[in-house]
This record gives sequence, C-alpha cells and structure tokens, in this order.
Amino acid sequence: MEEIIRGTEPYPATVVDVAPLEDYKLRVKLSNGRSGIFDVNPYLESGFFKELKNPVYFFKVYVDYGTVVWPHEQDIAPETIELEMIPDKIATSRLTSKR
Repeated sequence: MEEIIRGTEPYPATVVDVAPLEDYKLRVKLSNGRSGIFDVNPYLESGFFKELKNPVYFFKVYVDYGTVVWPHEQDIAPETIELEMIPDKIATSRLTSKR
C-alpha cells in the first residue's frame, strides 16, 4: 500500500497490533504511534460482519497487510479504525469509570 503524504505525517496509518476485548471491542495500535479502543458493535448487523457475533470467531482477529482481519476475510479499513477509535487515555478513563 502506497503512503500518501498529507502535511508532515504519512497517511494512511496502518494497524501494527490488535488484541480482541470483551463486548466486541479491539485494542489497536497504529503505525503512527496512536493506540486505542475500536468498537466493532456498530458493524455487527451488516451481513458481511454478522459472523463476528460469535465470540470465539471474533477473538480470531489478526493483523494482515496493515489492517485487522478475521479468518473468512472480514476486515475493517485502517482509516476507519483511526477515525473511530477512542484514544487510549480516554478509553482507559471510560473503562475504569464503569467499574
């Protein structure tokens, strides 16, 4: 994937690490150093993503070609992840306030 330079940062950032969490959320780290929580819930009713409702299958997520992917080739664009994820500092405070 070719990076496009916009300002001083290359775009798009790619996913370099992912960890599945409870409640259909992913902890994601991007190539630009940003990290946070991405909520997959809004996508689960789409036909393409319905299989992710199975928790065992959801936890099979991995990184491939700079984005998150599941075994049957469901994926979410890294640009979408970057735009919609909750940055770590905010996510941590939300998670601890729920306890």
